[in-house]
Amino acid sequence: MASTKSADVFVVDDDLAICESISSLLRSIGLKVKTFSSGLSFLNAAELEHPDCVILDVRLQGESGLDLPTIMRSKNIDSPVVFISGHGDIKMSVSAMKTGALDFLAKPFRDQELIDSVAMSIKQCNQRRNTSEMLASLRTRYATLTMRERQVMTHAVNGLMNKQIASILELSEVTVKIHRKQAMDKMCAKTFADLVKMEVMLADGITQ
Repeated sequence: MASTKSADVFVVDDDLAICESISSLLRSIGLKVKTFSSGLSFLNAAELEHPDCVILDVRLQGESGLDLPTIMRSKNIDSPVVFISGHGDIKMSVSAMKTGALDFLAKPFRDQELIDSVAMSIKQCNQRRNTSEMLASLRTRYATLTMRERQVMTHAVNGLMNKQIASILELSEVTVKIHRKQAMDKMCAKTFADLVKMEVMLADGITQ
């Protein structure tokens, strides 16, 4: 559990006893926990703090927890969600997972089940944020490329040889080689394979 140390977990449940029980358990393994009794109070805090994991009761007083993941996405809150419910059945668990939740636990659940789900959520959150940071860095580097360098880079990663690129762009082969090297230097690509991976990541990031 070392990788989960200092992670932030939000617990959303209108049952105070459940909130206190979960909070005590997770704090005992080094996590920082905040509890909320309503979806609105949770959303207001999550929009500012973006927790690493959200433990969310399916049924909250006067509202459905199943609606919250959609609202979270609309507010760019990308925290993984673990649903819990004291009235769990197959239909409800399917509905919960269709919202994009990472896991669904029926009460009463074992402490270790919850700990495992939270650990998995935090790991996913860290991976997602690392990817976002990497993509932001790539976009910053890509922005420094000239139009010609971008054109050469795109054609190169699509498998065209320098001679073919030169013909398409009406440049000399020497000029293409220069642009290609400059693109690799600016993108901090140690190998051509690295450059290909960067292009793919940029393309995927743009379409998401």
